[in-house]
Amino acid sequence: MAGNVNKSGLLALKALFQKHGGCTYGEGVTQIEHALQCAVAAQADGAMPCQVTAALLHDVGHMLHEDARQALLDRVDDRHEALGASWLKQWFVDEVSMPVALHVEAKRYLCHVDPGYHSGLSPVSQTTLAMQGGPMTAEQAQAFRLRPFAEEAVAVRRWDEIGKDPAAVTPSLDYFLEIAARGLRTAP
Repeated sequence: MAGNVNKSGLLALKALFQKHGGCTYGEGVTQIEHALQCAVAAQADGAMPCQVTAALLHDVGHMLHEDARQALLDRVDDRHEALGASWLKQWFVDEVSMPVALHVEAKRYLCHVDPGYHSGLSPVSQTTLAMQGGPMTAEQAQAFRLRPFAEEAVAVRRWDEIGKDPAAVTPSLDYFLEIAARGLRTAP
């Protein structure tokens, strides 16, 4: 049973990237290019397999949303972090899904604690930051720091800003799905 669950999770991811990985979200790279670049950045930092997988899959909610691009144009928060994390929990351990769930809060946190981070955000990230509530307050930042997986989400968020180079060369999705298999849940 566990093998079937794991295989179906990886197959579902592969199908999702095949169907929507070529979509763009205003950053000059496709969803798959962004995902692969973020995973490469995580690997370059020596991240553990679950963190590499969280970096790879942090924006999966954009591909699950009916029309994430239109939501951005309409300035509507598509809540991609919650959508993606909920979908990923079917197959992946919390070490993968929770940093995905928290990566938008991590952006808001980083903008509060690091003014240089805020000014270095891409134009699209600055636009979505406003839609997502803006930088955290001191109280929100203090509460965020105490959440499980907050540190991992901050790392994912930093890799997110790196993964926007249209000329980057990366390993394939299959390469990273092999790493992702290490973070799959096992059936009881």
